[in-house]
Amino acid sequence: MKKTAAASAVRATVRAPHEVRIIGGLWKRTKLPVADRPGLRPTPSRVRETLFNWLGQDLAGWRCIDAFAGTGALGLEAASRGATEVVLVEQDSALLANLSRITTQLKATAVRVERGDGVAALRQRAGQGWDGVFLDPPFGEGQNESLYFAALAAARQAVREGGLIYLEAPRMWGDDELARLGLQLHRQGKAGAVAFHLLRPLPAQ
Repeated sequence: MKKTAAASAVRATVRAPHEVRIIGGLWKRTKLPVADRPGLRPTPSRVRETLFNWLGQDLAGWRCIDAFAGTGALGLEAASRGATEVVLVEQDSALLANLSRITTQLKATAVRVERGDGVAALRQRAGQGWDGVFLDPPFGEGQNESLYFAALAAARQAVREGGLIYLEAPRMWGDDELARLGLQLHRQGKAGAVAFHLLRPLPAQ
C-alpha cells in the first residue's frame, strides 16, 4: 500500500494543472483551462513572470506568434500586455476549441487562433518581421530534437532583426548550436525540468 501511495503521489506532482492564470496586464488573473492532452505542459507561472520581466510589461505595438499555443498562456499574456497582433497556432482540435472560447470571452480582437503546424506557420511568415516568437513544443520521446531545430530555424526567418524568440526546452541550448541557426543567447534560466531561453537573431552577414 505504501509503495502504491508513493507512486500515486509522484504521478500527481507531474500531472498538468487543470487551469493556469494570466499573470499580468489587462486580463490579469484570468483562468485558462488546461485540457488533459498528451504533451500539454503549460509554461509555469514563475517562468512566465520571469519571461515578461525580461520582455517588459508594456508590449504595445508588438506582433507575436505563439507557434505551439496549447493553453495560449504565452500569446495571451503578450496580448494582455498590449501586443497589437498575436497569432495562436495549434493543431489539436480540443485545444483549438479552448483557445477560441477564451479569446471570444475576453473579446481579444488582437488575437487570432489558427489551426496548423507551428513550424509550417512560421515558415509561411518568413521575412515578415515579427517582434516576438514563442516556442514551447511538447517534450516528447527523445526530446524532439529535430522539431526544436526546425522551429528555431523557422522562427529566425520570421522574426525581425532585433526581435526576440522565446524557447522552452528540456535542456539548455548552447552558444555554438544556436549560432549555427543564426541566433544568440540573450537570457536563460531553469525551473525544475524546464530550461527557458530568450534569443536574438545574429546580425545578417
